[in-house]
Amino acid sequence: METRIDFLQWLETNMSLNILMYLDDPSDLIRATSVSRFWHHFVIANGLCKQLCVKYFPQLAVVAGVVEPSSRKESVDIGSSTRMEWEVLERDHRAYTSLFQALKAFAVTDCIADAVCASSTDRYPDESIANTLDPRERFLGGYSYWSSKGHNDPDVPESLIYRLNASFCIITEINIRPFLAYFQPGLPIYSAKSLRFRVGHLKSSTDVESDPVQFPTEQWVDDKFIWTYTSQEFPMAQDNHLQKFKLPEPVLCIGGFLQIELLGRVQKQETDGLFYICVSHVQVMGQSLFPAFDVEILESSGTFLLKYYANAFYDALQGLSDCSPYATSTVAPVASPEQRIWVDGLLDFLMHRNEPGAEPAEWLSDEDDEEWDPMVIH
Repeated sequence: METRIDFLQWLETNMSLNILMYLDDPSDLIRATSVSRFWHHFVIANGLCKQLCVKYFPQLAVVAGVVEPSSRKESVDIGSSTRMEWEVLERDHRAYTSLFQALKAFAVTDCIADAVCASSTDRYPDESIANTLDPRERFLGGYSYWSSKGHNDPDVPESLIYRLNASFCIITEINIRPFLAYFQPGLPIYSAKSLRFRVGHLKSSTDVESDPVQFPTEQWVDDKFIWTYTSQEFPMAQDNHLQKFKLPEPVLCIGGFLQIELLGRVQKQETDGLFYICVSHVQVMGQSLFPAFDVEILESSGTFLLKYYANAFYDALQGLSDCSPYATSTVAPVASPEQRIWVDGLLDFLMHRNEPGAEPAEWLSDEDDEEWDPMVIH
């Protein structure tokens, strides 16, 4: 009988790595693990899924490790060091393949949870940053907007800080509507000249009270944060519509905070001759990865632990299948057929390899989402 040998076994390790690293789609890497036992072992042993994740999101390079808090295995296993090292590699592989699938399947929504603070506020709390969370420009007979303090110098910047709805999320776009002062002569629009964005985390978990009831604060607390990403500068139009600022590439936010830097002033107020910036509404569009994923910042080292909750991840994928308002997942379904095929294959792969006896998922079609215009003027 003819003896057959996997061609990867004929190649040097570096050559095999170079070949497989040309697979820039995670679904291809998952398929590669199904070719043979050797391929399965090779992909996991060399952390190829993690390397691909770091390629797309460089912030993941500072991951100190992956933990599965909901794992049924004991936290300390008795066995050879080789076996324990392999279990770590398998855990990393599960987490990073699931992370890639989450990016394909989880819905894009507004990720803002709370307004934290503004660099200045003209009349607090009437013109607080909290007003920017409401899409309505008029509310209860008044106007809803944030206003900076006035300055003679049009180059004085302002900043707004928001807490996101997860400490681990992907940001793709920030939408901002400058405020049009309907009650002033000439209907001036108090936009900025340009803006840029930062994402990051608290220097210390005790620096800012985490209870959202305490937000927003009138005190400026920018020095309490570490910003790990800064975007390019985007020009802003002096226009009252919701302006969309799409990031060149999706950005991974580790820590759950975003800062909007408003650079330069264009509108002078007629009554006092000072320049102001006013914002009516802000949206931060992206994908919340919680509760399937979370992070723990290791303050002393500047690294973080990636927490992977497999059960929550499976529930989220099953929610895509069920398409039911009563599904356990809080993640909205995505209707793309290509993504649905990806979900089908990965869910089957993960369940059958890691959850023996699990039945394959039954995939149903999505219902069309109803369009809803959040802009309501009273």
